[in-house]
Amino acid sequence: MLPTLLTPRLRLRPLDEADVPALFALFSNPTALRFWGHAPFASLSEAEALVQDAHEHARAGTNLRWGVERKDAPGQLIGTGSLYAVVREHRRCEVGFILSPDVWGHGYGREVVPALIEHAFSALQLHRLEADVDPRNIASLRTLERCGFRREGYQRGRYHLGGEVQDSVLLGLLRDDPLT
Repeated sequence: MLPTLLTPRLRLRPLDEADVPALFALFSNPTALRFWGHAPFASLSEAEALVQDAHEHARAGTNLRWGVERKDAPGQLIGTGSLYAVVREHRRCEVGFILSPDVWGHGYGREVVPALIEHAFSALQLHRLEADVDPRNIASLRTLERCGFRREGYQRGRYHLGGEVQDSVLLGLLRDDPLT
């Protein structure tokens, strides 16, 4: 299914059933999901469904989601990285990543995003990558921009989550853009 992607400190690998408790802990954490596109998980079955969904979409090639673990702590999931909404006809997809608040500030996002970019442009032969970020999520915006993404637009009131209206910054990266 998915290849394992390696960075200096991380391993991005296919999700498996053993990841369900860690996925539930991550995706039920309101701090981690503060700027995410859906409400926190309420049950373990949602994490189980996420793993099944990841496998089904990987087989179809429409949504590729890797589990992220540190090389020095194999089997301990610290987040996920995704290439999703893959549109082969137009050679584009969206990039997403989430990391446990316990590991924020260690530069792991700066390793996850380039690994996803490399896979998208090399293995998948895509031309364009996109990202959609809440403008208050300064750390994610900074990570994406340091990896070469450019701000391309701003959508007001795009999401309604937890009784709150959220805006969105749209970013893009083309295969021929200079990587930083």
